[in-house]
Amino acid sequence: MRTMTPRERDEYRALRATIRERGTARLYLFVAGIVGWAALVLTTAATMALPVATLLPLVVLAAVFEAVFALHVGVERVGRYIQVFYESADAEATARWEHAAMQFGPEAARGTPNPVFASLFLIATLGNIAPAAFAGALPIEWAVIGAVHALFAVRVITARRMAAGQRARDLARFTALRSGASPAP
Repeated sequence: MRTMTPRERDEYRALRATIRERGTARLYLFVAGIVGWAALVLTTAATMALPVATLLPLVVLAAVFEAVFALHVGVERVGRYIQVFYESADAEATARWEHAAMQFGPEAARGTPNPVFASLFLIATLGNIAPAAFAGALPIEWAVIGAVHALFAVRVITARRMAAGQRARDLARFTALRSGASPAP
């Protein structure tokens, strides 16, 4: 294994710190976002005159999801960068966290929490519709409210699928960049 220059060592440490900080921020953002969303749903349910008002907490829920998802994507991308540009594939190398995490990931994924909290966001989406029932929504209101909630649910599901294959895609792109080849879009 080659020795890192002081600049490379500083960059490596900064990138590992970025992963740590963004990973922690993702958890805090999720918890704070869900608490804020729940408070808004309760407020909406208690004071709502129009069933369409359920769309306000849904926008907040969607914003929290997108922020959590962006943090996750960023953390994974930094991890693949470290893997390609700083870790050696050599089994004797000292820095191999990202290689190990990538090998460990697929097998460990079953039964572990989803990193973008997809199931919890989908459950929250269902809970977000409940105030409309108390407001006596009309069929047209149910159609609009249901369609918008369904769109968000589809977004969560597609993002979860995208996240599942992100490591392999990012690894291929960074490997191509490192070799000087043009990465596939």
